[in-house]
Amino acid sequence: MSQETITLLVRADDIGFCHSANLACIDVFQNGICRSVELMAPCPWFPEAVTLLHANPSFDVGVHLTMTSEWDNYKWGPLTDARSIVTADGYFYPRFRKRDGYPDEPVLEEAGWTPEDVEKEYRAQIERILSAVPWVSHMTAHMGYLRDDPVFSEIVERLTEEYDLKVDLTVHGFERFRGFGESNQALSPAQKVETLRENLAALQPGRWLFVDHPAYDQPETRAIHHPGYEAVAADRQGVVDAWTDAEVLRIIAERGIQLVSYGDVRHGRLA
Repeated sequence: MSQETITLLVRADDIGFCHSANLACIDVFQNGICRSVELMAPCPWFPEAVTLLHANPSFDVGVHLTMTSEWDNYKWGPLTDARSIVTADGYFYPRFRKRDGYPDEPVLEEAGWTPEDVEKEYRAQIERILSAVPWVSHMTAHMGYLRDDPVFSEIVERLTEEYDLKVDLTVHGFERFRGFGESNQALSPAQKVETLRENLAALQPGRWLFVDHPAYDQPETRAIHHPGYEAVAADRQGVVDAWTDAEVLRIIAERGIQLVSYGDVRHGRLA
């Protein structure tokens, strides 16, 4: 890597999650700076996401392992009959573990999950996505997973290796780029655009990963929320606005910032 090269991997999470997110994830690829997108197999809008991805086969896709369903009034559950990983209503738990300030929130960590159910469900998700989108290059996880639980972590790592979906960005020197700063959910869409412009203009040489969740501000997304994150629609519209902003594109071109995907990393297509 040249001492002066700036490499940026922009990743859109959660295609398949809802219709507005599906359309926005394609928009930020076709008209913006996004180069990789993470696909969620258990979600209601998975079929449309697959159709859109087939219309955009150069869009790099990752398996987004999903074992949480975090929203109020909008839920999804497993592809399998695994019972130890779901609530009494048959949905995934909202989170893997407790958050400060939400002591009564049900979480997977305390649910008595079994390794067999975790592996069965994750394997089903991987195989559904590989069957639908054969050019998948890598695997990530929605809301993470129980990384510090050795049993849970071993399952994820083993499946990643078995299905040949490991792309370790840290090995290639990537660091997190906080394009919207540390308190990004507090920013309006216009503030997100301006903040990203400023941060890209100041970005130092290196390899950077920028992850966020594009979706349009529409009635659908205004009805999706959970405690602690109520302004979902406006927040995610800000991601779309910033990632497709003409000035952002100009800054990237002027500074010679190399936009790459996980597939580029996997296949050694880095400067």
